[in-house]
Amino acid sequence: MSTSGPTARATKITPLSGFPEHLPQDRVVEQHFIDVIRSTFELHGFPGIETRAVEPVERLLGKGGDADKEIYAVSRLAGEPGERGDAELGLHFDLTVPFARYVVEHAGRLSFPFRRHQIQKVWRGERPQEGRFREFTQCDIDVVDVGELAPHFEAEVPLVMAEIFAALPVPPMVIQVNNRMIPEGFYRGLGIEDVAGTLRVVDKLDKIGPAKVAALLVDAGLTQEQADAVLRLAQIRTEDASFVEQVRALGVEHPVLDEGLAALRAVIETGMANAPGAMVADLRIARGLDYYTGTVYETQVVGHEDWGSFCSGGRYDTLATDGRTTYPGVGISIGLSRLLALLLREGLVTATRMSPAAVLVAVLDEESRPASVAVATALRSRGIACEVAPSAAKLGKQIRHAERRGIPFVWFVRAGEGGDQVKDIRSGEQVDADPLTWQCPPEDLRPRVVAAG
Repeated sequence: MSTSGPTARATKITPLSGFPEHLPQDRVVEQHFIDVIRSTFELHGFPGIETRAVEPVERLLGKGGDADKEIYAVSRLAGEPGERGDAELGLHFDLTVPFARYVVEHAGRLSFPFRRHQIQKVWRGERPQEGRFREFTQCDIDVVDVGELAPHFEAEVPLVMAEIFAALPVPPMVIQVNNRMIPEGFYRGLGIEDVAGTLRVVDKLDKIGPAKVAALLVDAGLTQEQADAVLRLAQIRTEDASFVEQVRALGVEHPVLDEGLAALRAVIETGMANAPGAMVADLRIARGLDYYTGTVYETQVVGHEDWGSFCSGGRYDTLATDGRTTYPGVGISIGLSRLLALLLREGLVTATRMSPAAVLVAVLDEESRPASVAVATALRSRGIACEVAPSAAKLGKQIRHAERRGIPFVWFVRAGEGGDQVKDIRSGEQVDADPLTWQCPPEDLRPRVVAAG
């Protein structure tokens, strides 16, 4: 790296809060999670795409953006006089809004129903705190169709996430499911006109509790009786379809409520049949973004509910449209950076080593380095990751170099009468070996990610 120019004069680097950077061992964990997520998405037939980092600010604000998002505007430090500036562009705060634009822009070349997965960085200018960042990685899947979207997709996408959670070394997770038509129909049945505003208040339940939510609802114009009924609905949570009877017992009727109950029952029953215990009906889930119109999802880690949701999404019917054709969709997203930050902080997951190398090839002296490089080349040709020692230091120092990186084997060139030898530095066992035939134990080929403790 060059040290010329202004950077050479810098004496102190100030960290930027909200922009996480992993050390190598934690990066191994992150990459493993991404690999499991991506492969599971593909197993379910979701091809990958990547969208541009920026969208027009007007679109970001009009499709779910609000003051809480604090959208980052993009501009150049300098430009030609009279040149149209880039300040009208903003970094995307999620992957759903750019995906909706992508669908409309490329509709003529897509096959519907269109499904995709996307693993990409997003940016939000919110106040950094534990588990919340200004730059972070999201992992999304969505299904969109033309005009109408079959309701069975609303049951399919959470099943994909349930499969991912079962494959990762994480504590149990539960996907909480609701349908926006249930509170909407219930509120209308109570005579509440501001459905969206009421939903936004209810979405604060986990943060401020029922008493403060009730007070906010009354301040917003609801009667105490209406506020109490809204809270009773939000307290319903079941692992099966019995939520339907519990809602009916509240005595509120409306056609939209009937439609929402039927839709949520179908999702929960599908989950019970294919991923028992992975989903619950939780009628407090609202999702604050206005573009959700049907099923909505949030996910919590069992035993760590205070961490909040790591996986959320829902159905949107009007987000993607060109003014003539509408492309309704449903999607769900894992907030990977948030999930990893808290798992790593709590020591719940770790990597077995920081280095991808399974073997360190020792160097006896610099004149023999070509022989060590030849061994490394032979091992790599067989898919065994290895590193050649950086210097011809004493062998004890080279072994410590391997130990610090978690590299399990050290290879000694021409160490015995029969030729090369390899040492398992964990057990101390040292045996004759040939780089063309030696078998690395499968569990040592790559770093493994395991639940800690």
